[in-house]
Amino acid sequence: MFLGQYRHNLDSKGRLTVPARFRDSLTTGAYVTQGFEQNLMVLAAPGFEAISQRINQMSITDPTARELKRLLFATADYVELDKNGRILVPQFLRETAHIESEAVVVGVGDYFEIWAPTAWEPQSSRMQDTNANAQRFAALDLGLTDTD
Repeated sequence: MFLGQYRHNLDSKGRLTVPARFRDSLTTGAYVTQGFEQNLMVLAAPGFEAISQRINQMSITDPTARELKRLLFATADYVELDKNGRILVPQFLRETAHIESEAVVVGVGDYFEIWAPTAWEPQSSRMQDTNANAQRFAALDLGLTDTD
């Protein structure tokens, strides 16, 4: 599981150090793709492959399915960790997310995101809104149960 937030610099070739606690989940490689906001998503290979199988089962006659295929596959690239625990973030994806020399790596459970610091700041601020958070968690209908 990918948890936490980390700030890392990219080197001149566009390589980003993956947080050490994330690396064991990427031993079979990963896929970097455009995220839903102005960010990037990194999915371990098995997770991306499961999503791609589901998308490939969709009808090519469905315009929404074709757009989804383009969104996922045209903006994705396979990456592997190098011996220093880095991945090469392709230039076209860095441009898409406006990532230059610094990035924020954000764990979101089954995958992690890569953000430009200027794009992450407002997102992070929205997460501090206590009223909005109460509404978000209310939708989960969380109740504490006695596990004894």
